Amino acid sequence: MNYDNKPEIYYSKVRYEMIKYLPENAVKVLEVGCGNGCFGEILKKNRDLEFWGIEMMPDEAQKAEKVLDKVFTGMCETFIDDLPDNYFDAIYFNDVLEHIFDPYSLLEKIKSKLSANGVVISSIPNMRYHNEMKMLLFKKDWKYAQYGIMDFTHMRFFTGKSIKRMYVEAGYKVKINEGINRTKSIKPYLYNILFLFTQMDIFYLQYATVASKN
Repeated sequence: MNYDNKPEIYYSKVRYEMIKYLPENAVKVLEVGCGNGCFGEILKKNRDLEFWGIEMMPDEAQKAEKVLDKVFTGMCETFIDDLPDNYFDAIYFNDVLEHIFDPYSLLEKIKSKLSANGVVISSIPNMRYHNEMKMLLFKKDWKYAQYGIMDFTHMRFFTGKSIKRMYVEAGYKVKINEGINRTKSIKPYLYNILFLFTQMDIFYLQYATVASKN
């Protein structure tokens, strides 16, 4: 899978909306797919954290090494066994799990790296977002793009319901599973008229999930 043509913002966008999900007592944090380390850098400026990262792209990983405490360069599956057991208070996957061939096994395996009260925190694109629903149902199409929900590097596609099921089947207790980055478009309201307002999940670009191993 070729990530070389991705725009720079792909690796440098700070996901501010995901900061609020970090537990107040978290001290040791891992971000899988940390890009250039910008998310961890922001968190470390505001809190006394030990922040690790895993990043597949070597150039971005080198940048992350300058601002994070420890960085692994390569596929996250390669380094799971090198991570300390029962160590991290939070493990972030900010729009990462959809890029992995088998996110189900990855979540199950990385669970042992969480501390007793640790959590996995993820942002995952919502396949039922109104634009994708329109493309599939009305345009009868399935067209990939350079970025976004239909990113050509996405290996898996999820809905809010399937995200929760993935965590539960991997042995987690889901604490939060909610839509984020709500659209300002009125189109979802129009679509919902047809379905008696039973399709409210189509307003959300992604789902944020927080899950613990206990």
